[in-house]
Amino acid sequence: MNKNNYYVYIITNKTQTVLYVGVTNNLSRRIYEHKNKLISGFSSKYNLTKLVYCESYFNPYDAICREKQLKNWHRSWKINLIKQQNPTLKDLFDFI
Repeated sequence: MNKNNYYVYIITNKTQTVLYVGVTNNLSRRIYEHKNKLISGFSSKYNLTKLVYCESYFNPYDAICREKQLKNWHRSWKINLIKQQNPTLKDLFDFI
């Protein structure tokens, strides 16, 4: 991971019933915050702690545009995107 990158990520809960799309410049820190419920709000409320997808960008504008695009996608489109990179929906946190 390059510290100059920006990341678009998708997290879910244990049963994979809820998806959350976010953007950050420090993926490992951000996922740690989600896992330890250091962020109040949607991700804490729905126990979203499992990183299932991420993309990296050099430009923050590109990352934000992609985040907005994914947030507007249907759930099935997001699931298909995730499964292209992560067919078993394993937690990718240990790999970042």
